[in-house]
Amino acid sequence: MGIKRGTTLAAAAIVVVLAATACGPTDDKAADTTKPVGAAAAQDYGKAPAAADGAAGAKPAGQLAAAPNEQLGQVLTDSTGLTLYRFDKDTAKPPKSNCDGDCEKTWPVVAAGDATAAAGMDPALLGEVVRTDGSKQLTVAGWPAYRFNKDAKAGDVNGQGVGGVWFAFGPDGKKAAKAAAPDAAAPAPEGAAEAEGALSVAKDPKLGDHIVDGKGMTVYRFKPDTAWPMVSKCTGECLAKWPAVPPVDKANAKGIVEKNYTVLDRPDGKKQQSIDCWPVYTFTGDKKAGDINGQGVGGTWYAVSPEGKLITVQ
Repeated sequence: MGIKRGTTLAAAAIVVVLAATACGPTDDKAADTTKPVGAAAAQDYGKAPAAADGAAGAKPAGQLAAAPNEQLGQVLTDSTGLTLYRFDKDTAKPPKSNCDGDCEKTWPVVAAGDATAAAGMDPALLGEVVRTDGSKQLTVAGWPAYRFNKDAKAGDVNGQGVGGVWFAFGPDGKKAAKAAAPDAAAPAPEGAAEAEGALSVAKDPKLGDHIVDGKGMTVYRFKPDTAWPMVSKCTGECLAKWPAVPPVDKANAKGIVEKNYTVLDRPDGKKQQSIDCWPVYTFTGDKKAGDINGQGVGGTWYAVSPEGKLITVQ
């Protein structure tokens, strides 16, 4: 008998199911043909939902610091310890902010004029850009700097990977990323893509809500795979093109239903994350965050909804 599904999630709120159940027989065929409701309609997928009461006036950063983070390595923060972020839709050469209106309410601008480089940071990386309203915003390596209104305390990185376009700053002005382990004798497992230890939900005008990894890269499912028993049919050359998503802690899976959020022990000894018992992958043909070049490939590869279902819209 199939696993009993919960009530359909509303488009505006994803219910996180905390009590995972064991993988069992499931009929996913009907769900696989569902399409995202309303596609991306009214909201730009590069913007998080606006705060209800808006954002306060822009505040300066003061003394910057490079704070350690278990998943991201060194993260740039302001004088109060709040994480600073950059937006992929902005530009650094020349510096330009493309976050206004509701976007600015969710991602408060960091004012220019009162910022001191963190210890060990090149002060020349700090600059400013004039916004459309005439105010000046801090830039780091040319990228306009923001805070996230859902970061409540020092050390929070709730904005990391939001929409596949928002990322915490590293002290060098690049996206924060943990350095690879210095063990040259132990190469990365074949097909195990670096997912930065996180999964989240992005919105695409065509696909609607879909799962992305910590780099904002689209996550896919392979139709020949099975959930009961949980088996990956992608091996060898297939796995070289479609790297398996390595295990991700539930705490770092933002907005994804956690029912049957399990890890698959592959025949080659490597481990792969699954969502609702379905193994998940990324695609080497996607070169940057937001790409969906793997969608529909061979009629067997499809992006994954926050509920773990195939998104079969073309």
